[in-house]
Amino acid sequence: MALAGKKIVVALTGGIACYKIPYLVRFLVKAGVEVRVVMTENAKRFITPLTMETVSRHAVCHDMWADRDKDSIQHIELANWADLIVVAPATANILAKAAHGLCDDLLSTVLCATQRPIMVAPAMNPGMWHNSVTQKNVKELRSLGYRFVGPAEGEMAEKQVGVGRMVEPLELGHAIEQFFVASSKKKALSGRKVIVTAGPCREAIDPVRYISNRSSGKMGYAIARAARELGAETTLISGPTSLTPPEGVHFVTIETTAELLEAVRKSFPKVDCLVMAAAPSDFTPARVAKGKIKRTASGLDMQLTPTKDILKEIGKGRKARQLLVGFALETDNEEANARKKLTEKHLDMIVVNNPHVKGAGFEHDTNQVTLITPKRPAEKWPLMSKDDVALKLMERVAVKLAEKKK
Repeated sequence: MALAGKKIVVALTGGIACYKIPYLVRFLVKAGVEVRVVMTENAKRFITPLTMETVSRHAVCHDMWADRDKDSIQHIELANWADLIVVAPATANILAKAAHGLCDDLLSTVLCATQRPIMVAPAMNPGMWHNSVTQKNVKELRSLGYRFVGPAEGEMAEKQVGVGRMVEPLELGHAIEQFFVASSKKKALSGRKVIVTAGPCREAIDPVRYISNRSSGKMGYAIARAARELGAETTLISGPTSLTPPEGVHFVTIETTAELLEAVRKSFPKVDCLVMAAAPSDFTPARVAKGKIKRTASGLDMQLTPTKDILKEIGKGRKARQLLVGFALETDNEEANARKKLTEKHLDMIVVNNPHVKGAGFEHDTNQVTLITPKRPAEKWPLMSKDDVALKLMERVAVKLAEKKK
């Protein structure tokens, strides 16, 4: 039902995985979707337009200069017509074009012209997927709002095994379905105010050096983005990162754990929810040197004092209507340690992850987390993008807030 009546452009680029796309289009058409197919010239080397025309029940668009009605501009029509544009298979070439705004054929021009959401299912050799330029383009497209499904790990056409294989048609179809389910909930946090904290804190040793941690801030920024997408008035309080703040979010910068506590204290009385995804320092130097500390053969002894526990401090005076969500990074006994924090800090939810899990450590674009709430079994979520984790978490927050009195 989530797909019935939707309008989707399915765009094929030049890869062997084109053979999977008729199955995807049949799935969408049977679900009630009106599909228009765009094919690049290289895609036509792998599968014919006639095949796609047959399964979509509409003529295929592939020629930028096809004869059109004088009042019709093909790429603008397609860009404005769709509820969603799905590029599958998405080659390294089309990702590069999209990331840099190149428009040299019909598909790249449609992608540049559209304001509609875009989903891509990458398909390429593992070497091409892991290439630093491709990964830079992926990062740029994610920051622009492109939604990635896959790639999967498996055997390639050339018998090489690795990450780069396009996901199966049914998996992509379900991802499209989930996109529209999530879209129907986009106002789930409408009228709510949310604070998200992100990134590391720095505790000065002297004017040059500091103590910090390896937090990249990616998870917190993704949560702020998801909260905004779901309609919340969102404040992002961030330590030092290289990330660009999400659009439409009130942005506050801090450096030390004390500054983070003060910023949260200032904003918290007015909000419905605090998501504490930042990584505060647990300790700070007892004394900060006024000048740069010189190297000595005897080494350096430094006394550290504990910082204040921000969630404990904030939780003392919170109202019944307010929700507190914590994060915990644990390398051993994850659930037991997280449940202890959940109780001691009077949290409504805690999200725990282990940096030793492949793809879930620092600076990754993916995460594998476990959600823990009082008196309920832990929920271990599969490895997924941090954007997907963020959206799923904020949807849970919306449900929990709805149970509380305003």
